[in-house]
Amino acid sequence: MIGVTENLKLVKDLLAQAAQDAERDPAAVRLLAVSKRQPPERVLEAAAAGQRDFGENVVQEALPKIERTAGNDLVWHYIGRLQRNKTRAVAECFDWVHSIDRLPVAERLSLQRPDDMKPLNVCLQVDLDDEPAKGGVAPVDVANLARAVSELPRLRLRGLMCIPAIRDNFEAQRKPFRVLRELAEFIHNEGIELDTLSMGMSDDYRAAIFEGATIVRIGTAIFGRRAA
Repeated sequence: MIGVTENLKLVKDLLAQAAQDAERDPAAVRLLAVSKRQPPERVLEAAAAGQRDFGENVVQEALPKIERTAGNDLVWHYIGRLQRNKTRAVAECFDWVHSIDRLPVAERLSLQRPDDMKPLNVCLQVDLDDEPAKGGVAPVDVANLARAVSELPRLRLRGLMCIPAIRDNFEAQRKPFRVLRELAEFIHNEGIELDTLSMGMSDDYRAAIFEGATIVRIGTAIFGRRAA
């Protein structure tokens, strides 16, 4: 059975090939290894193979994993919906949050980020397909939220994130990612500096990369089937 190290190399090769096909620099596409429901040992194997960015979406599962892997110079990304009562743990233990869709949550993260830590990198999650269960701010409201979040202390607004509905073919997959890119360009032109598009997963990473993704989230293809 192929292990994490081999899977990681295969995934990185696929991302690099997609970037080259899109006439982009492969170094501009960052792999976020989604380690939810994976044991720390698999995270450590990926770290030993050179992976640094890991994504989690359940706070109580992530915290012991972060503690267990401390000292390995890892970068932890929170990618799930964030409840108000979980913001302190995320503010204190994570490096990135990809799922900001409400100003009160961003304000709590700002207040609770320790002064001796670097600013918390944040992305705004955008609901492109009107799927409330996934979370996300409506496209029409993104610019106003970006403006408000960009002014909060101890946070650094980096960009936008989306989880679009499943689409059947490459061209259809590109459409929501194109919308996200155009929203980011609009916000950037309004004077708010953004450098991140967190979009694309195992089934649609090529489409995301063709539309400018800078962070791609891949899980099972690296770690194998998740524990129940």
